[in-house]
Amino acid sequence: MPTDCISYQNSGYFSSMMNDYLNQNPNLQSFYNRFPSLENLEKQILEKQENFKGNAKREILVSVLEKQYSKINASATTLSNIKLLNDSNTFTITTGHQLNLFSGPLYFLYKIITTINLTKELKIKFPSRNFVPIYWMATEDHDFEEINYFNFKGQKFRWNTESFGPVGRLSTEGLDDFFEVFAQELGSGKNAESIKKLFQESYLNHSNLADATRFLANALFGKYGLVILDADNAELKRTFIPYIKEELLHQTSYKKVVETTEKLKNYFIQVNPRKINLFFVEDNLRERIILENGIYKVNNAKIEFSESEILELLENHPEKFSPNVIMRPLYQEVILPNLCYIGGGGEIAYWLELKSFFEEVKVTFPILLLRNSALLATAKQVSKADKLGLTWKDLFSKQSDLVNAKTAQLSEFSIDFSIQKEHLNKQFEALFEISNHTDKSFLGAVKAQEAKQIKGLENLEKRLMKAQKRKHSETLERITDLQNELFPNQSLQERQANFSEFYLDYGSDLIEKLMLPLKPLDTTFQVIVL
Repeated sequence: MPTDCISYQNSGYFSSMMNDYLNQNPNLQSFYNRFPSLENLEKQILEKQENFKGNAKREILVSVLEKQYSKINASATTLSNIKLLNDSNTFTITTGHQLNLFSGPLYFLYKIITTINLTKELKIKFPSRNFVPIYWMATEDHDFEEINYFNFKGQKFRWNTESFGPVGRLSTEGLDDFFEVFAQELGSGKNAESIKKLFQESYLNHSNLADATRFLANALFGKYGLVILDADNAELKRTFIPYIKEELLHQTSYKKVVETTEKLKNYFIQVNPRKINLFFVEDNLRERIILENGIYKVNNAKIEFSESEILELLENHPEKFSPNVIMRPLYQEVILPNLCYIGGGGEIAYWLELKSFFEEVKVTFPILLLRNSALLATAKQVSKADKLGLTWKDLFSKQSDLVNAKTAQLSEFSIDFSIQKEHLNKQFEALFEISNHTDKSFLGAVKAQEAKQIKGLENLEKRLMKAQKRKHSETLERITDLQNELFPNQSLQERQANFSEFYLDYGSDLIEKLMLPLKPLDTTFQVIVL
């Protein structure tokens, strides 16, 4: 079975907007800066270099990163990458992700691998430049229900606690009880012990979720030079003050994004802007800022400011202002010398809403790259698929379609009555002709008879299909069992399984097994045989 034959567009798992983006449909071309390619990345370098001038931003970024890495055992490659950010000839490739417990679903790994691999490709193509892979931790998010669990071998492990403020500041207290349950499920063995140690060192030895996630990501990817950034930081936000002020006073993002979403109305709109796309944050508070009758109010809190008061607060405490999903991309591109953002389909969809906003505030819009997607399979599963006569295209199809197609193949005779229906249609054409030349009132009776007989053939077709499914039930069960293994809950494996499930079998070699076949600029679904 070939392992790279499914394009994203043909996989059935991407939206019409993403398919149009990948196909470079002219309808979407005005919503992005450049389509991802090495040639376009060279143009992006020149544009970003022109618009990201001065050493002050770079010095602040490096200073913040050095402080954040002061208590972590970083690789020489990562430390070198941080220092390189001081160089005006250094650019970043960035991905972002929520602080999912123990990394959450597999695609967390694919995002970071795509980012690292693209920096490698760019260094080969442009050896005089430097390229640093960045993982932007979504420490200021607050939707704890989205991140407080992961799936392991079909079982959901959930961290039951309460969270009110930015999740990065959330205490890891109480995760020792969670760990005891998970450790029992892992069992014993060298790789199981490695996973337990990794969880303990990440979550039980760090006091908050941001530090825990940084440790975990560094343990998995530090040797590849990944730089992990927590932008919930007063120094970085001071750089962003002019844009926060613009948002508070003029609500530019709302105006421009609403204009864009109107133009994108034929697609599913991923996010809708607020009038003010900022939150007010403290350790246990993250609530929207609302402007009512000239007064800035914090939603669900008894906090309010006049215009002069909120601008004074911004100057003195920029860390109390947090960008939402609309403003966060701008924050990223203001503080990083970034060329490309790598994300999933939903992320790219909301970035496409933002280009006109970026143009209005005169910030370079990054290249948008859909992250790599992959399906992990064992040699045993590939052998099963071969014996069952299954292609990867078969396995990617909906289960009902797969079962029907395989039943038709296994049947000794055709279950498709299309020929009979066509013959019936021709017979009724003659009857319609007779009706037109005699009594036209006869036409209704002929139409009713035709519909009745077509319906009869369709019912016979369904009964025959059902009978053949019973006859070949054993083979069909093996087919669906295999598909369910590879597509748990009839969904993409990468959205369901946690990396620990595979680490248990393949240990520390797992990351390298994933790094090698994933090509960042290739829009083909990779099937990786472990």
